[in-house]
This record gives sequence, C-alpha cells and structure tokens, in this order.
Amino acid sequence: MGDEGPGSAVHLLCLAASSGVPLFCRSSSGGAPSRQQLPFSVIGSLNGVHMFGQNLDVQLNSARTEDTTVVWKNFHDSITLIVLSSEEGTSELRLERMLHMVFGAMVLIVGLEELTNIRNVERLKKELRASYCLIDSFLGNSELIGDLTQCVDCVIPPEGSAMQETLSGFAEATGTAFVSLLVSGRVVAATEGWWRLGMPEAVLLPWLVGSLPPQAARDYPVYLPHGSPTVPHRLLTLTLLRGLELCLLCGPRPPLGQLDPQLLERWWQPLLEPLRACLPLGPRALPEGFPLHSDILGLLLLHLELRRCLFTVEPSKDKEPSPEQRRRLLRNFYTLVATTHFPPEPGPAEKQEDTVHAAQTPRACYLVLGPGMGWQLVAVQLGLRLLLLLLSPQTPTHGLRSLATRTLQTLTPLL
Repeated sequence: MGDEGPGSAVHLLCLAASSGVPLFCRSSSGGAPSRQQLPFSVIGSLNGVHMFGQNLDVQLNSARTEDTTVVWKNFHDSITLIVLSSEEGTSELRLERMLHMVFGAMVLIVGLEELTNIRNVERLKKELRASYCLIDSFLGNSELIGDLTQCVDCVIPPEGSAMQETLSGFAEATGTAFVSLLVSGRVVAATEGWWRLGMPEAVLLPWLVGSLPPQAARDYPVYLPHGSPTVPHRLLTLTLLRGLELCLLCGPRPPLGQLDPQLLERWWQPLLEPLRACLPLGPRALPEGFPLHSDILGLLLLHLELRRCLFTVEPSKDKEPSPEQRRRLLRNFYTLVATTHFPPEPGPAEKQEDTVHAAQTPRACYLVLGPGMGWQLVAVQLGLRLLLLLLSPQTPTHGLRSLATRTLQTLTPLL
C-alpha cells in the first residue's frame, strides 16, 4: 500500500501516433502540478520503443523499472498517451484508467474528429490547452475517486426527495432532460436523463465543473465521448451558492439569458436552507450526524450497476492518518480489491460459468498495514454493492467483516 512521498512524480505525455510529435506534456510532483518537463530524448525513447513494438506486431502496454511504472495506450491509431509514475506501489490499473480518463477529457473539449484526423498540429496543441485544468486534476491528489472507480462521485443531501422534485420541475420548465445539482464536483441530485449518460462523460462532466474557476454562469461547449463524440452540446452552469452549481446539458436552446435570476429564485429560494446544508457535503458525502462506527476513518461505497459511489475520509478527523493519506490508502486498496478479489461484473458469455465460480467468489477481504501504522482495511460485497472501509488499529481483526457488513446495511438505503 504505497505512500506518495515528496519526491514522487507523475508525467503524462500525449503524442500524435503517426508522426510522434508531442502535443503536450503535463506533470505533477508530490500530488501538485509541476513545471518539470521530461527531456525530449526521454520522450522520443518512450515513444520509439512503443512504435518499434507495433511494427513487429507486439503490443507494449506497460513496463516497470526499479522506481517507475510506465503505461502506454494508443487511441484510434491517432493519439498515443504515455504515463510515468514514481509513486511507490502504483498499479497499472490506476494508470490505465487515468489514460482513458485523459483521452475522454480531450474528446470532451475538442471532439473526436480533431483527434482522429489531425490536419494542423499547432492548432490542435492550442485547442488542447483548454483541457489542461481537467487533465491536471487526474494527476494530482484529488478528493474525488470516480477516475479510478469509473463511478460517479455522489453525496447524500439531507432533504433529497424535495431537492429531486424541485430539480425535475426546473428541468421541465427549462425544456431539458439533462440537469444535475453539483457540490465540489459531486452529484447531489440529477434527472433521470442525466443519470442515463454513458461513461466516461457521466464522470467527466461533474469533474470538469469542479475543476473550473468559480463563475456565476457558463455556456461551455462539450462533446460527449460516448454519446456524441463529434457533435458538440452546450453545458450551462449556474451558481446557486458558492460551490453549489446547477448544470444543464442541452442543444441550441435554452439560451443562457433565459435562465434569469427570477427563474432561479422562483424554483430554488424555497430550498435555500437545504441548499446551504449541502455545502459541507463535498468532502463529507454523508448528512451531518449520520451514524458511523467510531473506528471508521474513511469509506468507499460503490453501486456497481448504477455506477455511483460515495467516498469520504471525514470520519474521526482528529485521528491519524491525514485526509490525504487516507485517500491514498483507500485508492490503493480499491485497486488491490478490483484486480485481485472482486473483478468487474462478468459479460454475457461468462455468465453461464457463474454457477461454477460462485463458490470461488470471495465475499470479503481485509488488510492490516505494517509496523508503525496498524490501520486496517476491509472490503465486503453484497449483491451489487461493494464497501471499502479504513479502520483504526484498535478494531479487533475478528470483527472486521461484521462491522463492514453492518455498515453496508446501514448505507444501503442511501445508494
């Protein structure tokens, strides 16, 4: 369960696959954006070895040195993405999913046509700058986890039914089926149309809004990597309270000017206090006073069919470890769990073998960290829900599974 020290770094390279011309290079160090750039000779060597393999019908996916993990990914035979990470214990799964999110972000901003049919490299470089803020957030220490889990980060509002009813009415009044309410890049409530958005845009759109500087209103052109990669839509955002935004995904209508303050006030003024109660939900995810066992230091709950998740490291904030370290521990544990113990849902061809493998499918697993730490991690899956907990050292090991099961049963009505 590696820790990210001050010397760890992540470098992301984007190149035109046919020519090897670099389109951009982004870096982070210690979880923060960095101006440090890789030498051109290193970039050329990393791309060269990948192209050499392709010419021999050999697909080079990943490599490890003593202190660095490298993952390559080619998209549509047009864009090559390469990521290098020196973070201790970095998994290939995490880096592979990062590259898929990065390419999704590129499509979201410039469209698939510009990336698969590169006519002018310099113009493409300039257009891709608009995606840097979103891409950089994947390289750093984000408070979100949807990039890794491929599930939408959500929070549970205190008056969810009233908020949902108002949101649906507002969507009908504005003539769009795709509306959501976001706090700090997490979904508070959304219309059925918004929840039907495919991956990766269902994760990317809230993440994009959370990565942008605060603004009262925006009219932002976006492509949907899954649903509409070549025809742009409009992403309208309206700030209700600082950090709390309404998002509408629509076509030419409605114009932004039609969403005037009077319209917003008519629909949302009656819910002012519940809206204010949503502001601290960003990092907390759960309503204030929600009953959690005192040994819980962090949790990740995933609904594997709805592709939604709750992620928080706020419980028992006065205890060690720090929030940043808690997030890293849960991220690394999720990677271990997803690759080793609880693989993704089987496809149709594999379901006929379900009976054979049912007895071999684990229901729970746990991990106790080494000397000097003692924190414990446990995962339990019941049906379509998977829960991961970070627990304090005093939790008895023999009680991990029962504690996790009880917590999952308590959380089940929420997600």
